[in-house]
Amino acid sequence: MIKISKENILKATIAGLLSTITIGVLTLLTYKTTLGLFLAASFGSSMVLLYGFPESPFAQPKNIFFGHLLTSFIGILFINYISLPLFINLALAVGFGVFFMIIFNVVHPPAGGNPIIVIIGGVSFEYLINPIIFGCLIILLFGIILNKFILKKKYPLK
Repeated sequence: MIKISKENILKATIAGLLSTITIGVLTLLTYKTTLGLFLAASFGSSMVLLYGFPESPFAQPKNIFFGHLLTSFIGILFINYISLPLFINLALAVGFGVFFMIIFNVVHPPAGGNPIIVIIGGVSFEYLINPIIFGCLIILLFGIILNKFILKKKYPLK
């Protein structure tokens, strides 16, 4: 039996609303301006951590930013410089992404999917600027403003 508390309903409502606002802004920038691409599929799951569990070490700004940047970069390196069959490139790129996120202490689980997105999408190095860098900066700006200043949570933790 599922037990739903008032606290959980409030947390879920706030996380859902803030996720809607953040992804809505990124979508608006992507489709209603000529500024470029601001969306990556993995940003949707970043919302779960950023707004649902902002106290998690995986939801901290350095993890969100560098996790996405590092794993996307690895995917781009694989698509451009490693000539192996797709199924091997995908597996290796995800493995290297996880390895380096752990080594550099920037683990952000949603970023683990970036090499797959990058390789299947056949993106170029420009993808690192838009959507990864600018998209992450907007996500973090919203995350800090909404978590720290509006919801009065201790965010970021460090």
